[in-house]
Amino acid sequence: MKFKRDEKMKEGHIQVYTGKGKGKTTAALGLAIRAAGRGMRVLIIQFMKNRPSGERNFLKDIDQIKVENYGTSDFISKDDIREEDRIEVKKALDRAKEALGSKGWDIIIFDEINVVLDLGILEVDEFIQFLDRNWSGDVEIILTGRNAPKAIIDLAILVTEMKRIKHPYDQGIGPREGIEY
Repeated sequence: MKFKRDEKMKEGHIQVYTGKGKGKTTAALGLAIRAAGRGMRVLIIQFMKNRPSGERNFLKDIDQIKVENYGTSDFISKDDIREEDRIEVKKALDRAKEALGSKGWDIIIFDEINVVLDLGILEVDEFIQFLDRNWSGDVEIILTGRNAPKAIIDLAILVTEMKRIKHPYDQGIGPREGIEY
């Protein structure tokens, strides 16, 4: 494989934010904001997320960051994957392919791609082949979502696992606007 590992930003790396704890997308968004503050351009492709969120509301006004959503507003489980879900993942990958070839982005975040892979909506080998064919190594790639497959972890130069120690959901507290979405 041609995955490059160089310390210069002009040769990007793969980073993974995974785990059962909260904060994977939040960490990626923090990196996006830091990069935008340095004049870098960031594309965030959100898989399986097409619901309103505070971060989308805020980021729509930042020129250096573009958020694109693919998916339905429904939650997905392994037992309930629909053709529509597969179509949305394909659309997201088509967009990612175009973005990777455009040279217009410094960072591309594949938000929740690990969940897509874990659910089997896209096969891990197929995604790795996608990166191998389309990523020239000059863009930083961020992959988020719980249950990152070992093959994805092996590709990355940085892997951060968010560990759930205690969560409001465990106490019957549902998601709160501005905190969880």
